[in-house]
Amino acid sequence: MSTNRISIVIITLCSVMLSFSCSGLEKVLKSDDANLKFNKAFYFYNKGLYVKAGAIFDQLAPMIRGSRKADSVYFFQAMTQYKLNDFIISGHYFNTFVEIFGNSKFIEEATFMEAYCYYLQSPRPELDQTSTLQAIDAFKLFNIRFPSSSRGPDCNRYIDELNEKLMEKAYLSAQLYYNLDDYKAAVVSLGNCLADFPDSKYREEIMFKLLKSKYMLAYNSILAKRTERYQDAVDEYYSFTAEFPQSKNKKEADEMYEAASRFIKDPDNNEIN
Repeated sequence: MSTNRISIVIITLCSVMLSFSCSGLEKVLKSDDANLKFNKAFYFYNKGLYVKAGAIFDQLAPMIRGSRKADSVYFFQAMTQYKLNDFIISGHYFNTFVEIFGNSKFIEEATFMEAYCYYLQSPRPELDQTSTLQAIDAFKLFNIRFPSSSRGPDCNRYIDELNEKLMEKAYLSAQLYYNLDDYKAAVVSLGNCLADFPDSKYREEIMFKLLKSKYMLAYNSILAKRTERYQDAVDEYYSFTAEFPQSKNKKEADEMYEAASRFIKDPDNNEIN
């Protein structure tokens, strides 16, 4: 048999097999036999054919509601979407499962997977962090509900990672105001960042920029507000230098402190500013 003939035979066989496979799936989808759908859904799932499995699970779920097989179908319906990397749909399905099947043997895994799907949706720090907050809450809830679970260390690690992302988001937002010379907004934003994330890896930089923002806010203020605002900058200087006496920004901090102190002592000397 020639090479071309062999190629034609192989292509024909593949086409026939594909046609048979598709027609087989179509037959299952058109069937009203719940047992057939159940068996085929898990057959395709175990074969890694998640698109086919998902199509059948979606049909099967409302058919077996209230039966003994319901929790298995709903759980693997969610797992199928997870395997297809559709974390929004799978997270929704896991959430529904947790609400309905509280006594299922799959409840611990489903509760974790709901949180993990939110985690996988968490975007880079610059973007909206709704999914990040959902994931943190869900992981904390898992730890409360299953305190002895082997998943606990993973949950804590994910929570730490997500909190780091929230901290990064807060820092970037605060720095934006600072870079735009909007010192009033920067003071508020940087202060909130320190309060919400006191252990931030950017703590030294945040504290210095908070000091400088307070100083520049005073410098650009009307005369009536300068003394009070310079005093705020002086107080911030003490906090900064007490915590970071060897900071690379210590010299600039000292210069701002001296200028602010001179104004506070002699506010009528406009040459100071």
